[in-house]
Amino acid sequence: MNNEKVLPFIEHLVELRKRLIVIVTAIIIGMGVAWNFSTDLLNFVEKPLTGKTYLTDIKKEVYGLVKDRYPALYSHYQLQKEVVADTKDRRLNYSAPLEPFFIQCKISMIAGFILVLPVVFHQLWLFIAPGLTRKERRLVVPFVTVSSISFCVGALFFLIIIWPVIINFSLSYETEGLRSWFNMSSYINFCMRLILMFGLIFELPIITLLLSRLGVVNYRMLAGKRKYAILASAIIASFHADLITMFVIMLPLYIMYEVSIWVALIFGKRKAKAVEASV
Repeated sequence: MNNEKVLPFIEHLVELRKRLIVIVTAIIIGMGVAWNFSTDLLNFVEKPLTGKTYLTDIKKEVYGLVKDRYPALYSHYQLQKEVVADTKDRRLNYSAPLEPFFIQCKISMIAGFILVLPVVFHQLWLFIAPGLTRKERRLVVPFVTVSSISFCVGALFFLIIIWPVIINFSLSYETEGLRSWFNMSSYINFCMRLILMFGLIFELPIITLLLSRLGVVNYRMLAGKRKYAILASAIIASFHADLITMFVIMLPLYIMYEVSIWVALIFGKRKAKAVEASV
């Protein structure tokens, strides 16, 4: 009896090891490809340091409307200084030997991981496929495609929309006696961690889709746990020190939970009805 339980467990470990080897090999290859444009990625991540982002354009438009409609407020708060604020040539700094090299390795590894996402998700699918029905196994291409796209959308959403907000907020504390002096490792580690976080956040509807198709979760179950989802989102976000970062993580995370509820309603509906009918 014990042998019957141990053998399948060992087989699962062997299968997991096989999939992990393929994933690690793919990431190493992807890292080699990404190394060629890692400097361009670093420059892109550094762009918000100049102070010129999409937020500056929005500011100009909003302050322009304030100037036209409420000139007294515009003059009182000296908003013209915000409109004509000059960009600054801020640079990252490093304080340890080979620090830039290891940062380039880290950027290449994360970029390489994103490049080979289809391989990663395909290996994940192959690992869980034995527990699926024959019909569900045919969904491998949609699963790999949608999962890869969702992760990339989450990463791009962070880099293009959220990252400038975080850096712009941080730079707003600069005064005559206070200047920013960003360390390269801290800056890049913070950015890379959030890229992975947002990529995973945008995977939540995909995970819900799989679980709802398997009958593990359903619309009623998820809809009734909204208050716990808010609490869980706040707890996950609380691992980041500043309130702004906590907020920009918590809000998308909970929004993705709401999207997941609708995914369970639309795609898990038949499954849920079948379960209720059998009861």
